Amino acid sequence: MDCSICTTMPFILRPPRNTICAACYEGGKNLITLTNKLEADNNSNNKGSFIDKPSTIISATSNSTNSSKGLANALKWVKEMKEMEEEYNERLSFLSNFVTAFRHEIHPDIQIKPGNNAPSISAHRALLAVRSDIFRNMLDSDGCKSAPTDAISLPELSYEELESLLEFLYSGTLSKEKADKHVYSLSVAADKYDIRYLQKFCENRMLGSLNATNALDVLEISDICSNQTLKETALNFIVKNMEDVVFTARFDAFALKNPHLIVQITRASFMDIKNRQNVV
Repeated sequence: MDCSICTTMPFILRPPRNTICAACYEGGKNLITLTNKLEADNNSNNKGSFIDKPSTIISATSNSTNSSKGLANALKWVKEMKEMEEEYNERLSFLSNFVTAFRHEIHPDIQIKPGNNAPSISAHRALLAVRSDIFRNMLDSDGCKSAPTDAISLPELSYEELESLLEFLYSGTLSKEKADKHVYSLSVAADKYDIRYLQKFCENRMLGSLNATNALDVLEISDICSNQTLKETALNFIVKNMEDVVFTARFDAFALKNPHLIVQITRASFMDIKNRQNVV
């Protein structure tokens, strides 16, 4: 059947000219359902949920039987979404320019000292205060002790780790190389200084790169930071890949340092065996 939408030569179509193929029909219906879902989310002040939860779209699309909006209105929504994306990108670019002040040390008003007597790094009080309530308290006077006038110390971080932390606070992101290299120390720092966006960033990096080589490290960090989601994922991975994880030199050192986590791995392994036996 000739399709009046996807054919490459519509001028040779014979009547009726309003016929469409199954693929175009399903595509148009799904597009309309998607825009209706988007409009419903906007009306309920739940903007962005369709981006964060694509499964919601699929569910809504597959369960839809009809739509009150036409294809023209759906295309209008697509255009508006494109314009919104461009606006957000421009705004993000505008806000992220503040990282220039960090990289070029434009009017810094405080020095951050890492550990091991490494050189200090220049920063800005205002940015530290708005990124973390812990930093704000460190910079504020509490009535008993005057606030620091020129420097604060984060001795648990090396120079490179501190530099990466500050770069993230200024820009909201890190290069893949820096993120992979410092994800564990940054995760601990994010937990200690209550930087939630950095916590989520590190969690996503660790979940996305979880493998037999780093599973024990991820489990250890999740325990330090009390990240239950990350901990459960790492535990499940270790249990399902026990042979690859246990028979390594890393496991011996891990066991000596984290006996309580070895107990949890053992219990999780026994529960997994029991559950599989019950299924059989």
